[in-house]
Amino acid sequence: MSAELLQTATRWAADDPDPATAAELTALIDKASAGDAQALAELTDAFDGTLQFGTAGLRGRLGPGTNRMNRVVVARAAAGLAAYLRSRGGTSIVVGYDARRNSEVFAHDTAQIMAGAGLSAMVLPHALPTPVTAFAIHFLGTDAAVMVTASHNPPDDNGYKVYLGDGSQIVPPADAAISACIARAGPVKEIPRSAGYEVLDNGVVDAYVARCVELLAPGPRDIGAVYTAMHGVGGEVFMRAARGAGFPAPHPVAAQFDPDGRFPTVHFPNPEEPGAMDMAVADALTYGADIIIANDPDADRLSAGIPVADGYRMLTGDEVGALLGWWIVERMRASGEPMLGTLGQSIVSGTLLQRIAEDAGLGYAATLTGFKWISRVPALVYGYEEALGYCVDPRHVTDKDGISAALLMMEMTAQLKTQGRGIQDVLDRLAERFGLHVTSQVSARVSDVSLIADAMRRLRANPPTSLGGSAVVDVVDLEKGCDGLPPTDGLRFSMERARVIIRPSGTEPKLKCYLQVVVPVDGDLAAARTTADAEMTALRTGVSEALALG
Repeated sequence: MSAELLQTATRWAADDPDPATAAELTALIDKASAGDAQALAELTDAFDGTLQFGTAGLRGRLGPGTNRMNRVVVARAAAGLAAYLRSRGGTSIVVGYDARRNSEVFAHDTAQIMAGAGLSAMVLPHALPTPVTAFAIHFLGTDAAVMVTASHNPPDDNGYKVYLGDGSQIVPPADAAISACIARAGPVKEIPRSAGYEVLDNGVVDAYVARCVELLAPGPRDIGAVYTAMHGVGGEVFMRAARGAGFPAPHPVAAQFDPDGRFPTVHFPNPEEPGAMDMAVADALTYGADIIIANDPDADRLSAGIPVADGYRMLTGDEVGALLGWWIVERMRASGEPMLGTLGQSIVSGTLLQRIAEDAGLGYAATLTGFKWISRVPALVYGYEEALGYCVDPRHVTDKDGISAALLMMEMTAQLKTQGRGIQDVLDRLAERFGLHVTSQVSARVSDVSLIADAMRRLRANPPTSLGGSAVVDVVDLEKGCDGLPPTDGLRFSMERARVIIRPSGTEPKLKCYLQVVVPVDGDLAAARTTADAEMTALRTGVSEALALG
């Protein structure tokens, strides 16, 4: 072990206010010093750079070291954010947290440091969904908010999400400015703290639930739903909102309802992952549910499932995104409201929403990936991204919200049920009117991250002339900017009736490819589905071959 690593780790242990991680680090140092190769590798990785603060805030594995999520990293982040806010005249902040390991500790550390810096700091009363924190910044009128969560990351992760006064997650240049303030933070023991912060009562939660209920229009509520909280914090708030809106109590997946940061019944706490929805589907079969509703662990995402001939199928994020857009337009028409505002989505999402917006005479906008961009669309009335994120009430929650979106899906289902129709019927009618839009993904994970940059360079220098048997008619380098969007690392390939976007993941060592096929429906929807499936299969094969990552 190098003298520099030993010195850095020893100094860190001495500065760590958490006896658990300090002891963990001391034991690791002792083992590495005694020649334990595994301990040395872990110690080296723990101090291999600094966990970077960016537009997603902080997110990483729990444990000691500069490259982990722990009380030292969080304290420095809080001190930096406090300095940033004060330099811009900020005076107040609200802090929320989920049920992951150390989330509550990180939240109260943050509040102490904010109060020590002279800011008015408020902490939500217990572990709650991310949308409640996003709502709180508007409801309380604070200059910023912090949400301690790692969303649907693995159990050993945690994170630190920051919102500023407009209620949206941070974007450049605020991320760089906050990061610079964090870099200037001194030793943790020298950061001022104060117990003079407020732990809020349930008033914010009550107001959030009331707003969710208020969002729904009067109408039928007679449906049966199965709900899973995925071991997260959405359960109680969702059930309150569903009851308040007049729905029969949804059937909870009991084994996944209570918050549990170990996520014991799922391999990966993400509704999109294989096997994650098995318990919910089994319960839906038992109860004959009209819809399956799932939130991810911090309840900012929604997954929905519907009955089909041989059981249930989970809808894709693009299907839910288009359905909610259609339903919001239908509600506007039914209410007699002026057809004003904009429907927004990320550029990697399917384009059916654009057709719905144009048909309704509404504005349409495509943004870079992430709700930090979608939420900033002017006159936004609804926005979504294919990764199960939906913003159905942007005036009150300027971020994705899996609970209010779930209620709108239930409202839609109940209304359709009175007409003898279901959600699949709506998808079929949309396909007949606007073409069958089929989307899919190809992800290529690598062990050597340099392979990702190499692949992007190769694709830029020598782009494929065809994909899946279809000629590429247009190539757009998103790094040069397009359609008025800021530059981002990505490539868009267009074929006659298909589109592929390839971009590096922002959080994982992999390339992500977003595929879409649009097939006209000329009176025979079944034939169009067969054609679309064949074209998508060929496109997936073509994209995999073009990546050539081995």
